[in-house]
Amino acid sequence: MQLVSRELEEVAAKLTRGERLDFNDGIALFRSTDLVGLGMLAQRAKRQRHGDQVFFAVNCHINHTNVCVGTCRFCAFRRRPGEEGAYVSSPREVIRRVHSASLWGIREVHLVGGLNPELDLDYFCTILQGIKKKVKGVTVKGLTAVEVDFLAQREGLSVAEVLLRLREAGLDALPGGGAEIFAPLVRQRLCPNKISGERWLEIHAEAHALGIPTNATMLYGHLESYEDRVDHLLRLRELQDRTGGFQAFIPLPFLPKNNPLAKEEGIKGTTGFDDLKTIAVSRLFLDNFPHIKVYWVMVGIKLAQVALNFGADDIEGTVLEERIAHSAGAESPQVLTRQELEEFILAAGGVPVERDALYLPVRREA
Repeated sequence: MQLVSRELEEVAAKLTRGERLDFNDGIALFRSTDLVGLGMLAQRAKRQRHGDQVFFAVNCHINHTNVCVGTCRFCAFRRRPGEEGAYVSSPREVIRRVHSASLWGIREVHLVGGLNPELDLDYFCTILQGIKKKVKGVTVKGLTAVEVDFLAQREGLSVAEVLLRLREAGLDALPGGGAEIFAPLVRQRLCPNKISGERWLEIHAEAHALGIPTNATMLYGHLESYEDRVDHLLRLRELQDRTGGFQAFIPLPFLPKNNPLAKEEGIKGTTGFDDLKTIAVSRLFLDNFPHIKVYWVMVGIKLAQVALNFGADDIEGTVLEERIAHSAGAESPQVLTRQELEEFILAAGGVPVERDALYLPVRREA
């Protein structure tokens, strides 16, 4: 019985032989309409790594400020200094919110926000130190490469110096945000004053050299082509070959509400077909990435369950207080409980494994 269509036969044969996929293979996968066959190949690769385990975190997302001097056209979260709706949380308020979330038994804090010129390095160090003092055993994944670069320029320090200060204060890992799409021409139209893709990769390489693990993302479903997507994955894979510092890759679908990009370019957002395909291709192409995460906040919990059978082995977490994706029209709940996540994973045929920000298991559900 033939398990995949003819358009996937060559790629499937390479995978069976243990050969690495190349750029042309990536294009072939994205152009394929054999979603079931693609999912079967990706799920086989996932199970070879993790069996039926599906990882999640009991975590909270803290978006400390929405004040940002950036001009990303896909962002619905940003506010200008002094604009109505702009906010800045004090270190004390951030620490209080994390302490309140600790009643849920959180193991991970995800801390990201806008590029606010009023917030200095001491602001973040105070937050990190306060979190670690108030909530024992919690891990903190915070500040994207874009925020790190912004801080380095503001403080007149090198990226390495900023990362060392943050690590000493309690930072455990960097999130993968800000990668968007690396293709320069698309990036110029998408986020014209954001750091380049090359700079993003350099900062993550710096973090890896200092022993700080990171994640990686790709924003898709906007102005990019399949070639741009494969180029993005290839650059991530090449850096991972050199450093081994990436923990997880998270494909992020473009959400079309409340942002100028959708309005000006007439972009309607991704389909479930494309979301599942992108998850599957990511698992097959990024053979050196330990984890592929489906971010249920952006795709919805039902599609996320299906993605757990298309190569994804991580479903993010409880996600208290997330604001960025919901500003762009995410229709998912604001939060899920540990029990709900475990039930969703079990219903999809997985074995729930609660983790921290470093992917260390802290609890397993039979």
